[in-house]
Amino acid sequence: IAQLPSITESMWVTKLVALSLLAALATAEEKKLSSHASMLADTSASLAFNLYHNMAKDKNAENILFSPVVVASSLGLVHLGGKSSTASQAKTVLSADKVKDDQLHTGLSELLTEVSNSTARNVTWKIGSRLYGPSSVNFADEFVKSSKKHYNYEHSKINFRDKRSAVKSINEWAAQTTDGKLPEVTKDVEKTDGAMIVNAMFFKPHWDEKFHHKMVDNRGFLVSRSYTVSVPMMHRTGLYMFHEDSEKRLYVLSMPLAHKMSSMIIIMPYHVEPLERLEKLLTRKQLDTWISKMEERAVAVSLPKVCMEVSHNLQKHLGELGLTEAVDKAKADLSNISGKKDLYLSNVFHASAMELDTEGNPFDTNIYGSEKLRNPKLFYADHPFIFVIKDNKTNSILYIGRLVRPKGDKMRDEL
Repeated sequence: IAQLPSITESMWVTKLVALSLLAALATAEEKKLSSHASMLADTSASLAFNLYHNMAKDKNAENILFSPVVVASSLGLVHLGGKSSTASQAKTVLSADKVKDDQLHTGLSELLTEVSNSTARNVTWKIGSRLYGPSSVNFADEFVKSSKKHYNYEHSKINFRDKRSAVKSINEWAAQTTDGKLPEVTKDVEKTDGAMIVNAMFFKPHWDEKFHHKMVDNRGFLVSRSYTVSVPMMHRTGLYMFHEDSEKRLYVLSMPLAHKMSSMIIIMPYHVEPLERLEKLLTRKQLDTWISKMEERAVAVSLPKVCMEVSHNLQKHLGELGLTEAVDKAKADLSNISGKKDLYLSNVFHASAMELDTEGNPFDTNIYGSEKLRNPKLFYADHPFIFVIKDNKTNSILYIGRLVRPKGDKMRDEL
């Protein structure tokens, strides 16, 4: 008769099973990106700076806010819908000429899924993506299936003969997608005879250490030397990675978010000034240099508690970066979208609401009253600054932008 295992043996078996389960969970947690997804994380970070500089040239632009990872997936969509050089240009703008077509789509899909996983990352990021076509278009089944699978795109026909109701329905969809945080993508659509990409997003960073909700008061934010608006300002003192570049007269602060999986890096001049000087310095290499010089130290941080709502039409900017065919009615071959050569990319609306709030994880109370917090550096963000939300796991850039004019009432000039 086979002997029954002793109690100790079965306990061992249970322990082993539990341990192997834990090990499996740990490996699932630590799952690395595939090599092509890592490469696309890298190229989308380069795209971040190219596109930012192109947008900053626009003299009428104030606040800038866009997600390079989401722009990369829009380029992936153009590649999916395009043929011959219309498709290959999308790869070139992404610096991904060497990536095979199928790896481009699986890689971008993997990257976007990883960075927007709000459960693992303890961050709020709602992303809605939609391709609108004129009412005459018929979307090809294969294209609909692939773009849904890789980029989570919805597809919709829209009748631009009734422009007002078309714009209203786009804005209503965006508001619904973002739980009302982004009420408007656009007031008007100029070119109504092509396909239109719309990204509507709501992003809310979750600080690794929260600000105290009572430490908020109204202060002046200096848009320029002669124009000040009133904004709620939140304050906290903590240990942060910080660098002061006295030669270039600026501060760089890194604030961890989302279980330290990403960080908000803020680059701010000493005093109020137009951001052009800083923008000339802003390259990927320079950012890496500043990051390498950072040291952990006590910093007293004051940040505007605001929601930025920014919508850009990237059609012209992507055209200037090399996506010349897809945006040109005479040259575009987007025949994978409908089976006919009847479409071009007339608009690329990329709209986000980003809310800077006090919420985050509980702070470490042990360091209060300790030597560590003595003589903090002051980081008082009451004038325009540039920011980058950098993902620490994939090295991609989730958002890049600048805050020049927060929403707020103009303050009367003090005598």
